[in-house]
Amino acid sequence: MAEAERQFTSVEICAGAGGQAVGLHQAGFRHRALIEIDEHACRTLEANVKGRREWAGCQVLRQDLTQFSHEKLGLAEKELDLLAGGVPCPPFSAAGKQLGEDDERDLFPDMLRLVDALLPKAVMIENVRGLLEPPQKFQAYRDRIAQRLTDAGYEICMWDVLEARDFGVPQLRPRAILVAMLPEYAMHFDPHPLRHPKFETKSVADALKKSMRERFRTHGAEGWEKAYKRWLKMANRGVAPTLVGGSKKHGGADLGPTRAKREWLRLGVDAMGVANNPEEMEDAVRDLYSQDKATKAPLGPKLTVRQAAILQGFPDNWAFTGRKTAAYRQVGNAFPPPVARAVGVQIKMALQAGPQVVPQDFALFDLPEQDSRSRFHGPEPLHRRNDLEGAVVG
Repeated sequence: MAEAERQFTSVEICAGAGGQAVGLHQAGFRHRALIEIDEHACRTLEANVKGRREWAGCQVLRQDLTQFSHEKLGLAEKELDLLAGGVPCPPFSAAGKQLGEDDERDLFPDMLRLVDALLPKAVMIENVRGLLEPPQKFQAYRDRIAQRLTDAGYEICMWDVLEARDFGVPQLRPRAILVAMLPEYAMHFDPHPLRHPKFETKSVADALKKSMRERFRTHGAEGWEKAYKRWLKMANRGVAPTLVGGSKKHGGADLGPTRAKREWLRLGVDAMGVANNPEEMEDAVRDLYSQDKATKAPLGPKLTVRQAAILQGFPDNWAFTGRKTAAYRQVGNAFPPPVARAVGVQIKMALQAGPQVVPQDFALFDLPEQDSRSRFHGPEPLHRRNDLEGAVVG
C-alpha cells in the first residue's frame, strides 16, 4: 500500500468537453472548478462530474472568461496547486488566420490575469503548435507571456510541442504545452519524460477494431465480414490525421480539410461526415458502406462520435451530450487525455518534491501505488512535420 498522500487541487479554464480535465484527474489532481462558456460542453461536463464521488467538490461554471472573477472560486493566494487550461486555438492556427494577440479570441491575457490573482503553485497552458512553430512567428508575444509569468514569480519549466502519437494516442495531434511553477517546485520538474516518451504507437485499427467489428456485425448485412476485413487492413496503415472539431460558423461535422480527408480514405474511413450511433443508424449505406459516386468503389465506414473519442484517448465511460454535430465538435476540439495525464504526472511529482502545505479542508487519500516516472522515459519522439493539422483544432 502506498503511503497516504493528498490529491492536489486544480482549476481549469476553457475546459471544453473535459479532455485535459480527464487526464489531470487520472494524474491525481482534484478539480475545484471547470470553467467553460459553451453550453453543450458544460452539459457534457455536468453529465460526467455530477454525482460521482471521485469528482466531489468540482464545480462546472458556465462563464465568459473575459468577465470571470477569481473571487467566485473562494481561493486564497497560493492555495491552488494547478491552474490549467487550453486557451482558444484560432489566434495561432492556420485556419484562424494566425492573428495572435490581435485576435479578439485570444484569452492568454485572461489566463495571466487569473495567475496574478490566484498565484497557483503551477500553471499549465495548452495550445496549437502554431504558437511555437515556426519559432519567429509569435516570438515577441511568447516573450511577453514568459515575462509576465516571470514577473509574477514563476519559472518556465518547459514550452514544447508534444505529439499525441508519442503518448499512445492513435492520432497526429501536436500541441504546444507551457508549464510554469513557483521556484521551490520548478527545481523539481523533470521535462525529460515528456520530451522522450516511451509508448507504443497505436494504429487506427488497434484503437477501433473492436467497435468497428461490432458495428458491422450488428447491422448484419450480407458480406459484412468482407467489408470489415477490408477496413481493418487499411486502418492498420497508421495513425489518424488530426481530428478537427471546427466551429459553429461552419456546417455539419466532418473529419477535416481536403488533405486530411485523403489520408482518412487511405485508412479506410469515409471522412465526409460522422455516422450515427449503431442503435440510431437509419442509412447503412451512408454510415457503413459509402461508395464513390462516380466509380461506385467502396470508401469505407464513417466514424461515430464514440469512435472519434476513442481516437482522442477518452475513456469509455466519458459521455458526450448534445446532438451528433455538437457532440462531435466537442470531441474534435479536445485535448487528448493521455497527453494531459503525462504532463500532469510530472507536475504532480514536482509538487510532491517541493514544500508541502496541506489545506485545512483536505483529508488524506490512499492512492494506488504506481511508478509514474518510469513510464515516460524512452527514445526521441518521431519527426513531427508530417502531421495534417491545418484547420481549427482546440
